[in-house]
Formats: sequence, C-alpha cells, structure tokens
Amino acid sequence: MRIIPAIDLIDGKCVRLTRGDYSTRKVYSADPLEVAQSFEDAGIRYLHLVDLDGARTSHIVNHRILEQIAGKTTLKVDFGGGLKSDEDVHTAFESGAAQVTGGSIAASQPERFISWLEKYGPDKIILGADARDGFIAVSGWEKATQQKLLPYILNYQKKGIRYVVCTDISKDGMLEGPSLDLYRKILKRTTVVETQIGMSGVEDIERPGIKLIASGGVTTLQDLLDLKKAGCDGAIIGKALYEGKIRLEDLKPLISE
Repeated sequence: MRIIPAIDLIDGKCVRLTRGDYSTRKVYSADPLEVAQSFEDAGIRYLHLVDLDGARTSHIVNHRILEQIAGKTTLKVDFGGGLKSDEDVHTAFESGAAQVTGGSIAASQPERFISWLEKYGPDKIILGADARDGFIAVSGWEKATQQKLLPYILNYQKKGIRYVVCTDISKDGMLEGPSLDLYRKILKRTTVVETQIGMSGVEDIERPGIKLIASGGVTTLQDLLDLKKAGCDGAIIGKALYEGKIRLEDLKPLISE
C-alpha cells in the first residue's frame, strides 16, 4: 500500500482544514516545498497536493508550487483542486504532476472528465469521489449533490477509471480513524470476477476492480495497517502528520514494503 502525505494549499501556504470547512484553516508552514522535501528525506515517494484556492475559484491557482515541488524533489505528485478545463489539466501535467484528480468536474461535466481519461489514460487520471452522508460533494466540499457515492464509483469503473480517491468528509481532519467499513464496501462492490479454465477446470477468479486510495481520518499506524488489510491501494495522511500523531520515522517499515 502506498503511503501518501498530503499538502493542502491556500495562499501558497501549507494548511489543514477540518471537515473541509475553510473557516477552520490552520497554517502549518509557509513553505510547502520545504515540507515536501522533509517527506522525501524520510523516504516518502508519493505526495497528494491539493489546490484549495483552485477548488473554490474553479480554476488552477497554485501550479507554480506544483512546479517547484515536482522540479526539486523526486516525489510522484498527484494534483487536484480546481481542474475544470482542458487547459487546467494541461498546465498541471506541464508543471510536473504525475497524476491529476478530478472531483467536481467528474460530477458536473462527466463528458469532459471522460475525455481526459481517454486522452491521458487511466494511470494518469484519478477520480475524486468525496462524500458527505453518502452523497458526492463538490466545489471544495462546499456543495452537496444528489449523486450517491457507490453508484457514482461503479459508473466510472465501467467507463475505465482505475484510480479512485475517496474521502468521507465527516472524518477529514477529525483524527478519529478512517471509514474502514465504507472502503471495504466499495472494494467488495467493485471486485471483478473473471472465469478462467485451469488444470482443475473452470473457476472464478476475483481481482480488485479499482485502485482505491483512502483519505480522511488516518490517525495511527494501526489505521494504516487496517486500510492495507482491507485492500486499499493507498492511504493519504494529513493532519496526523502535522499534529505529530504519526511521525515520519514511524512510517519507514510501511514505506519500504
């Protein structure tokens, strides 16, 4: 399982919110590059970079910081927040993103999001499926939709999505543990069953249908072990790192796997 620290950006600074509420912002560093380099120095290989300014204004804002981090570290960065146009996505990739996450755009303009999937491929485009009370939320989590989470993911799985970042917004920044039951349910429902003919005859083989990245609520190392056991492909860690609940040095056994 990939260990993926998060850096959320507002006004070019590294911040954290609670349950996506912008009024709860807490600044942890004025230098996101320095934070990213500290992750790299600890052996981390991945980074979840979120442009919260972009999420609110519906266009990419902090791509220069993405450019700095991608250019001055070896971290593989997935970038999201405010990606609404073809130009935004082009800018993100040109700035060094290894992957981009589409959240609001996937809910409001599915045709455009699918066009990105077709153009860049399923290894480059991540579906952001963030939910409040079981329904997809958009625009920096400030707006609820009538789209139910699981059918939403299943629909995009049929269209070729491979990577899904799922956040239970009620858990975000609360340091109360992740939504394990939710992730288990998603993984069970998206499992693909293939019929194969082997030495013992015809048999059904189950394999994961998506690469699910859990986000929100990770507080302890045990949370990470539980997510790995559940079958998650990755786990995003935010506030727990910044508040010292999980130390970077404690992650080394998981990073080295």
